[in-house]
Amino acid sequence: MAHQQRSQARLSPTGDTKDMDDIVALLAPRLAYFAGVARTEHVTRAAQEMQVPQSTLSRAMVRLEQDLGVDLFARRGRTVSLTPAGRTFLASVERALAEVERAADEVRADADPTTGKVAFGFLHTMGAETVPGLLHAFRADHPRVRFSLVQNYGEAMLERLRAGELDLCLTSPVPDAPDLVARRLDEQKLRLVVPADHALASRRRIRLAEAADETFVTLEPGYGLRRITDDLCQEAGFKPRVAFEGEEAETLRGLVAAGLGVALLPPPAVARPGVVELTVTAPRAAREIGVAWLDGHPDTPPVAAFKKFLLSKRGNLLPT
Repeated sequence: MAHQQRSQARLSPTGDTKDMDDIVALLAPRLAYFAGVARTEHVTRAAQEMQVPQSTLSRAMVRLEQDLGVDLFARRGRTVSLTPAGRTFLASVERALAEVERAADEVRADADPTTGKVAFGFLHTMGAETVPGLLHAFRADHPRVRFSLVQNYGEAMLERLRAGELDLCLTSPVPDAPDLVARRLDEQKLRLVVPADHALASRRRIRLAEAADETFVTLEPGYGLRRITDDLCQEAGFKPRVAFEGEEAETLRGLVAAGLGVALLPPPAVARPGVVELTVTAPRAAREIGVAWLDGHPDTPPVAAFKKFLLSKRGNLLPT
């Protein structure tokens, strides 16, 4: 049976983006009403079940048909039955309403104070020891809170923070941006890592200027540790000669162990054979670790609890 077209349809099926926005704005408020009437096939009964005035429901159905330009119901008094167009429309409406309900359940579950979720980002160098220790300690009092964990370099995490994909992130350097709130939590000393058979390997301490002629292996540009390395070398009076650029600190240690250069790195979670780690006496070689979040972004209860926990770790964030 062909769908009966009304002569004064309000929307034209052009596929234009603005038309689609108009369709959603017009139809969305009436979809649940339509599904209720379609389920009961009785306007009065549907109005009672949904606790809305019958007149409101009747007008909503008439407007829905006018907006679509299609008859959805065949009417016999207060009893209605779906037309073929109505049955086609109902199948899609039920799927859409089920998806909305699923999404509502998901965001409510993520915000639950006891079992909610925290989207947490952190630097690769904090993944082996620091973050597992923090999560273990936090879950002693919040055993059912769930975490979505993201490891990345600082700028990438800040982008995801701004996009709403992360609630909190541990990063270095501590960002200074008008749209972010950042708090310094701790400081981590950096060491000059050299191959075990290097001429400097017998030393315990070194001024960074003494490594001016060395070949360096570093993280790629854009990483916070790369920026710190470049700045420290500049302060020591030289520009590092970079042979290899990587994305992960332990990979750099492997390159150093293979004799491919030296590197400025934070301490490893586990000592690596084949390298010697020297204390840098000048300039002062350290990086600040901080937590950042989006300014003005409301926290769910689990995010607020984890933020409070992180802030309580000022000066005691990193393993000793």
